[in-house]
Amino acid sequence: MTKPSTMIKNVPVSERPREKMIKNGPECLSNQELLAVLLRTGSKHESVLQLSQRVLYDFDGLHLLKEATVEELQKIKGIGQAKALELRAALELGRRIYTYQEGEKYVIRSPEDVSSYVMEDMRFLTQEHFVILCLNTKNQVIHRQTLFIGSLNSSIVHPRELFKEALRRSAASVICLHNHPSGDPAPSNEDIEVTKRLIECGHLLGIEVLDHIIIGDRKFSSLKEKGYI
Repeated sequence: MTKPSTMIKNVPVSERPREKMIKNGPECLSNQELLAVLLRTGSKHESVLQLSQRVLYDFDGLHLLKEATVEELQKIKGIGQAKALELRAALELGRRIYTYQEGEKYVIRSPEDVSSYVMEDMRFLTQEHFVILCLNTKNQVIHRQTLFIGSLNSSIVHPRELFKEALRRSAASVICLHNHPSGDPAPSNEDIEVTKRLIECGHLLGIEVLDHIIIGDRKFSSLKEKGYI
């Protein structure tokens, strides 16, 4: 009969895999503990940590586990079909992430490039959408994010939200853009004031605002070309 001290409920809360992951992040967990998070439960006779330890032992650590089949996993006492499928799915997802290669990134060289990139997505929108493009040092688009929906004004377009996203993506620069549902891309006074405010904040953070493009119906305006940037 298993001693009570071996069960996960008797492990101090601070040492349980899930709690450790919540507090410290997954990188602080051992292979055994990460496996325990995936398996979730042990059995009446052993804790999930003990089961995880046996899985790693039977597959020589991670060396053979990464190639384990559902059938091989099910041969381990305590691993049923559900657990075997979950483990196999996690291993396959990890393999795909490791081997994933991004396609060629879109390069922005001019306002026309920005327009070509977003025109068909934005010219039919019935509300104003404020979008940022995050660029790397080669002016390649590394991320696109809609930050706000609604009429453009300084209270809605807050620099904090814009640059938080840019910093999160390690962007070297950003391009702002929004649409005018009327189809007329002429900038308003509010558009110009918002742009100036964002440029000032970008200077403080070392993230350049390259342009602010306004999208109309098959037409666009570049505030940089108009001399506002």
